[in-house]
Amino acid sequence: MSQVCRYLLISGQVQGVCFRHYTRQTALKNGVSGWVRNLPDGRVEALFEGDEQAVNTTVDWCRSGPEWARVDRVEIEDRAVTGKFTNFTIR
Repeated sequence: MSQVCRYLLISGQVQGVCFRHYTRQTALKNGVSGWVRNLPDGRVEALFEGDEQAVNTTVDWCRSGPEWARVDRVEIEDRAVTGKFTNFTIR
């Protein structure tokens, strides 16, 4: 299976709605490593690395997020796989 790395910027009502917590749960459930964090401008930033199908499933979840969130936009950038992540963390 091919490994991929995707960087996301998620806009909308995505802070104060447990977005990071549920992103971490989803990533761990899918076997994806990387990180997620809030940005000062109200967006959420995330990096997912792992099996392409697992990363795609996690990215798809981010398009709606938890039930309290309102996702307006997800910007996705493919990046080079580093292999340096062994877990998924909230930064």
